[in-house]
Amino acid sequence: MPEAVLCGTKSVEQVVAIVDELAATDGPRLLTRLTAEQLDALAPDIASRLDDDRHSRTAFLNGTLPERRGVVVVVAAGTSDAGVAAEAARTLEFSGVHCRTIVDVGVAGLWRLEERLDDIRAADIVIAVAGMDAALVSVVGGLVAAPVIAVPTSVGYGVAAGGTAALHSSLASCAQGIAVVNIDNGFGAACAAVRTLSLLDRSTAR
Repeated sequence: MPEAVLCGTKSVEQVVAIVDELAATDGPRLLTRLTAEQLDALAPDIASRLDDDRHSRTAFLNGTLPERRGVVVVVAAGTSDAGVAAEAARTLEFSGVHCRTIVDVGVAGLWRLEERLDDIRAADIVIAVAGMDAALVSVVGGLVAAPVIAVPTSVGYGVAAGGTAALHSSLASCAQGIAVVNIDNGFGAACAAVRTLSLLDRSTAR
């Protein structure tokens, strides 16, 4: 797996020092949860080399990894989940994986999900991103044959806030074989997809 730097839990000074060191090396690097304050503190010549996306709070240093086989569709229940979905999509892009993102197809509007089923079923892997009760995870798991990776999010009211309800719902899904990553962990879901897709490359090599 490629080296990635989780920036959000580090100080500005720590991120600047890490990125300075990485910038002196070859090879693509991924920065996640990069804050605007951390980005602004980077030296201009280094900042200019970053492919930064504020919606996902990710940045690529030294480009991306080579293309690999497979298509992943990231499905987000609502626009409130879109930031986590974007983190997953950007991690896939960095990893050389072709990705499509479909947003606002939660169970409150099942007709919207039905309209996109052909696109979702065409994927090799589906990442389902949902907060509240994360019902989208079970629905998608019952409608597609591809592996489904669930990302519970911290979106919701009351007991749903913080993502624990979505996490428990995803873990308790009656759709068989759903894999679940931690709350708001779009990066982790994308990495799980990359690991799975690597089996395609290995099977071809044989």
